[in-house]
Amino acid sequence: MTHSSPAATSNKPKKKWILIVSPILITLFGFIINSSLSGMAKPPEKKVFVNKAPIIEVLDVTKQDVTFDITSQGTVVPRTETTLISEVSGQITFVSEKFLVGGYFQKGEVILKIDPITYDVALLQVQSRLEAMQAELIQEKARANQAEQEWLLTGKTLKQAPILALRIPQYQKALADVKAAEADVLEAKIKLSRTAIVAPYDALVNEKHVDIGQYVSVASKLAKTIAIDYAEIRLPIKQRDIEFVNLPKINKANKVDTQVEIYNKQGGQRLTWQSTIHRYEGVVDQQSRVHYVVAQITDPYNLKAENSNDAELRVGSFVKANIQGKSVKNLLSMPRYALRGANQLHLIDSDNKLHIVTVDVVRTQKNIVFIDAEMAAGMRVISTKLETPVEGMLLRVLGEFEVAPAESPEIEKDDEVSTSETQVVKAHTPETKTVEG
Repeated sequence: MTHSSPAATSNKPKKKWILIVSPILITLFGFIINSSLSGMAKPPEKKVFVNKAPIIEVLDVTKQDVTFDITSQGTVVPRTETTLISEVSGQITFVSEKFLVGGYFQKGEVILKIDPITYDVALLQVQSRLEAMQAELIQEKARANQAEQEWLLTGKTLKQAPILALRIPQYQKALADVKAAEADVLEAKIKLSRTAIVAPYDALVNEKHVDIGQYVSVASKLAKTIAIDYAEIRLPIKQRDIEFVNLPKINKANKVDTQVEIYNKQGGQRLTWQSTIHRYEGVVDQQSRVHYVVAQITDPYNLKAENSNDAELRVGSFVKANIQGKSVKNLLSMPRYALRGANQLHLIDSDNKLHIVTVDVVRTQKNIVFIDAEMAAGMRVISTKLETPVEGMLLRVLGEFEVAPAESPEIEKDDEVSTSETQVVKAHTPETKTVEG
């Protein structure tokens, strides 16, 4: 029989107590240490909310009435160009001192003369023949009167007389011979007058083909002249521009008052001439698909102008033209780069949201585009090109400020924000500031 000692019995309750208290003390001690370490740690760094909406620039546009100017260009040509041809033959006996290329002649002024002796002789011959025929006509008239008197002596009326008894055929032949002789005289006079070559209008000599002493035959070329009372410019107009021009009817010249400014540079200066559309040719060129109108300039060489210092618009000059077009009301005008694609605009409303609209482009002119569209109040045109535009997306306007919301749900972990703060974001700078409220 075994008996335990009193010391062993007293150690058992003590070990049991240590086993119960030790885990509690370890847990408490760990909690104290953890709390101490947590108190010593730095607070978490606060992230700043960054507004990632695209930054854009805007244009304020208003409707206005627009008068379009159509640009064109062309070459100055004479209203009339004539090749003078000899209608008679002979030797050239007189040449005007102004008969040079560039020489100016007024209408009716003698340019040159062909020897008229042959035509003087021919005129004398036909005149003498005419006088002989006139004498024969007088004789036949007298014979016809005598025949009538003799017939009346028979007691019969003239209506009963045969035509041969009254010598009517002989009289008619003499009358016809006189008329033929008169025609020959007229022809001889015309040929004689054509030995003097005169200017058919106020003309400038453009080409010279003969000179003094030269023999010319019928149909020989003598010179080429151009009319300088008027000059014309044939101006092409593109198909897309023709609807903006007030055109005259093809059978009615000068019925519209479409102003045309003609200009070019001479001696480094820009010289201008005022004109109007004189006529519309009414045919579309099959190769270039353009229309042609003709502008007319009066007195291009300033021969009748009081101020002789005025510049000359010389035939053959290349000039440019501004044609006054039609006026169109209530159009929006803006830079060409503000248009997206062929006919779309990007607009921003008062809530800074994007709106993509399709518009009617009336006309583009240089770097300006004219649009017929309605814009709601508060809408502005976006001039900045957006990489991926989406209808209704938020945007930021350069130079303006917006207040970011206090909370941004469902943001990424690295973009978390303290909900006790309010962030102010300046739209035109990448920097952000946090102001604790």
